[in-house]
Amino acid sequence: MVAKFSAGILLFRMTDTTEVLLGHMGGPFWAKKDSGAWSLPKGEYDPATEEPRAAAAREFTEELGLPVPDGEWVALGDVTYGSGKSRKQLSAWAIEGDLDAGAIVPGTFEMEWPPKSGKLAEFPEIDRAGWFDLATAADKLGAGQRPLLDRLAELIANRRTAGTVMGD
Repeated sequence: MVAKFSAGILLFRMTDTTEVLLGHMGGPFWAKKDSGAWSLPKGEYDPATEEPRAAAAREFTEELGLPVPDGEWVALGDVTYGSGKSRKQLSAWAIEGDLDAGAIVPGTFEMEWPPKSGKLAEFPEIDRAGWFDLATAADKLGAGQRPLLDRLAELIANRRTAGTVMGD
């Protein structure tokens, strides 16, 4: 049983290789972590009140403080990860586009910090963003999101074979 639903966008660009935009998760738990501490811009939604694609666009803007770049939305499908009550189903789309990772203005969240202190502290949803080739991105992403990189690579390879280019 899936406990939570998330939706997100895997923004990519073609340079000498394929690069994807990832955000480093904000907050004190992730501050000193790198491997497995990055994510595509994504967030939770209630499937009873919001469509996944609309949630993906909203969360992209909330997390990065920038609008979703224009481009074709290509469904990458769903991945399910986590365990118990923290199990999530993530619906993702790929969009070819570019933006300045240094220009992000992340949204924030509040949590009790330090734990059991009774004090609320505010943290950025992501504390930095960056462009990474697919191999580097696979190390940086949490394991549950890694299949999306394989799906993107396959999609690009199929389009090249067919003579079409993303975004056309």
